[in-house]
Amino acid sequence: MDAKNRFETRTTFLLLRMEWLGGLVVCAVLVVWNFSEIRWGVFVTLFVVIDVVGYLPGALAFRRSRGGCISRWYFVAYNTMHSLVTAGVVAGVWAVLVEPEWALLALPLHLLGDRALFGNSLKPFGVLFEPDPHPAYIEFERAYSNSAGRDSGDFRRGADAVRL
Repeated sequence: MDAKNRFETRTTFLLLRMEWLGGLVVCAVLVVWNFSEIRWGVFVTLFVVIDVVGYLPGALAFRRSRGGCISRWYFVAYNTMHSLVTAGVVAGVWAVLVEPEWALLALPLHLLGDRALFGNSLKPFGVLFEPDPHPAYIEFERAYSNSAGRDSGDFRRGADAVRL
């Protein structure tokens, strides 16, 4: 929402997913328009490597763990591979060292698909690797929804601020 309130309501999260869906549609249209020019081996490899390196190791470790406690390195691997910055760097390096090509659309297609279709973004360390509501967030949502509709003037700033 902003730099001081780093959370999303259901509505703002839906709006973000719609933005990501717009980007996904643009990438998908470009793939369709350039279908015959895509090197499909490269496309599939780039699309799959994101999850082979970034998701599957953490998912397997999570399923084998007791209580879902796994190393933070799985989160780092996931976040690195699912970063649009990483995808941009990979695409840029590929374009310079190999060639600019339509197969590079696999990177944003995968990442925007994860965000738009599944609602998955980067993973913070304080939650389980697989989606599961955090008790503190459930309580926050409850408290926040009870405050909905109040005039923003009802809240004070600074030390007297309402703590939800």
